Amino acid sequence: MDLVLIRHGLPEKIVNDDGMPADPPLSEQGRDQARRLTQWLADEPFDRLYSSPMRRAFQTAEALASARGLDIELCDGVAEYDQHAEHYIPVEELKELDYERWQRVMRGETDEIDFPRFIEAVTTSIEEIIARNAGRRVAIACHGGVINVWTAHVIGFEPRLFFNPDYTSIHRYRAACSGERSVITLNEHFHLLG
Repeated sequence: MDLVLIRHGLPEKIVNDDGMPADPPLSEQGRDQARRLTQWLADEPFDRLYSSPMRRAFQTAEALASARGLDIELCDGVAEYDQHAEHYIPVEELKELDYERWQRVMRGETDEIDFPRFIEAVTTSIEEIIARNAGRRVAIACHGGVINVWTAHVIGFEPRLFFNPDYTSIHRYRAACSGERSVITLNEHFHLLG
């Protein structure tokens, strides 16, 4: 089967002081990125569309779902590692504001995140989606951490965050019924270039 992971568009920055999880919506730029993504994928057929339950991923999937007449199927296992954090700061901004913290996050060395649990949730959930969709073409709207973990799993790397996917970037994989997994392309973002 053909599997396409799509990173969400640029969300708004949110910092809560009340302990509530930050679950930001797409910014205006993020909504524009989602529209461009949908136009870019206009000629590509999809049989099913999944999404993380987080707003930024779901709103990215909405444009594609509307254009294709597809239902969005929620999958908790492809939510981002920061799902319960009370703040959301885009990783690019975190890198500029607190480089050492950004490096710790990229290595999975922060007490705020249970990386082994996150890795297990991502790989198990995507493998379940693959098992249910043999011979189909499936898209999943998700997050940079999810894309990193899945890509590391497919390539055989130690699971970690090793690259920063662009917003609304497209990542293509092939999954054989016999268990082979392969990377086709990573970080396609031609639709954002104008």
